[in-house]
Amino acid sequence: MTIYQVYETMIALADEERREKMTAYMRHQFEFLGIPTPLRRQQEKAAFKVAKQMKRIDWEFIDQCWQSSYREHQYLAIDYLVALEPFLSAVDLGKIEQLVITKSWWDSVDALSEVVRKLVRRLPALKAEMLRWSLEDNLWLRRVAILHQLLQKEQMDRPLLEEILVNNLGSSEFFINKAIGWSLRDYAKTNPLWVQDFLLRHQKSLAPLTVREASKYL
Repeated sequence: MTIYQVYETMIALADEERREKMTAYMRHQFEFLGIPTPLRRQQEKAAFKVAKQMKRIDWEFIDQCWQSSYREHQYLAIDYLVALEPFLSAVDLGKIEQLVITKSWWDSVDALSEVVRKLVRRLPALKAEMLRWSLEDNLWLRRVAILHQLLQKEQMDRPLLEEILVNNLGSSEFFINKAIGWSLRDYAKTNPLWVQDFLLRHQKSLAPLTVREASKYL
């Protein structure tokens, strides 16, 4: 099965009852087919194995998925990017940027942050782009910049983390303040003293939501 066949198969697997529930859960912002994640991933598995043999990213396929009115097709494109991340190059980050800012909501944005995390870890020169994203007007780009170092543990670039977080302090955006807290909470598992110090130094600029999230493991 090819990735294009998976695209078509997903339409055939539409489930009306699940469709209504999934659409309601996402506040009716997107139209769903009603396909649960395990079933989607089951359909993807063999197709991604074939796609990896091509050793390149099929951006026409990704564009087709992003233009679809069905949210599961965007999920399909993201899963495809996660699976084929080793074949991404630095120039592809600009294309990912367009995905982040198009049909944006936390579900697609947070999943794309995993792709960005792997790409930046492999190509550290792209850290400069994360700094740029952290200053953009688009809140979803800023959210990815904040979250892209999740799970780095001892490999965390602390100066980069701090600069990105400071660039976003004082925000009234829920998704920004939540992301800052989430990032600090994750790093607190590795370096709680640094996180405590950060919270102390920036306490006047931190939203209560951020502090609650960041303090979970302190």
